Amino acid sequence: MEVKVNAAVLRATDYGENDRILTLLSAEEGKITATAKGVKKAGAKLKFAAQPFVFCEYVLTSSKGRYIVTSAAERESFYDIREDIVRFYAASAASELTESLSVEEYPSGEILAAYLRCLEGICTKDPSSELVRYLLRLFAMAGLAVEAGDCPVCGEDLEGRDRLRFDFNAGTFTCAGCSEAPAASPSTYRAVRALGAEEYGGENGVTDDGVKRAVRLLCEYAKTKTTCRCRSMTELIRMM
Repeated sequence: MEVKVNAAVLRATDYGENDRILTLLSAEEGKITATAKGVKKAGAKLKFAAQPFVFCEYVLTSSKGRYIVTSAAERESFYDIREDIVRFYAASAASELTESLSVEEYPSGEILAAYLRCLEGICTKDPSSELVRYLLRLFAMAGLAVEAGDCPVCGEDLEGRDRLRFDFNAGTFTCAGCSEAPAASPSTYRAVRALGAEEYGGENGVTDDGVKRAVRLLCEYAKTKTTCRCRSMTELIRMM
């Protein structure tokens, strides 16, 4: 059986001397695994299609319940990501969480479109801000939305408060006096609020410190809510 999919490579793992196992996120079939044979050889014609982040139209054949890549046409390579270590780890963090939250063999057009926009943004804009923006949308699509509105306990506006908390179970910011959850800084709240919801004023009030803190918070939130170890995000945080 032959299948044609538009997919991005979330992970490429070396297998044997010359092959790679690809984890693909496709619009048509969701998350799928496929073997790219011989792509580690010098001059292999499908080498370009077995790299992290690349977006291609793949033709796959099914053999004994496994997919094998038979041909591919490149749509976008996102090459600039490989030229900068911070962009690389931001994109890797996006890929790891996308893989963790995607469903096998379930159409994933909305997630794929958001993921590709994230990679484009990481190439051309601040990679940490683009990662935060994407993860907030990804969590929302997965039913794990992070809320940065009014306090869900007392209903008060949290903007301008000096002390806040973040409930990792509920995914919400609260007043300091309304919860015993871990403390969260106002700059983190403003970054999450602005990057996660354009109606709150775009990126007004977002600082570099706020973005860094938001990355740390979302890393811990991901560890709480998913099986992902967030290794790339942890390394990104170390570099930040």
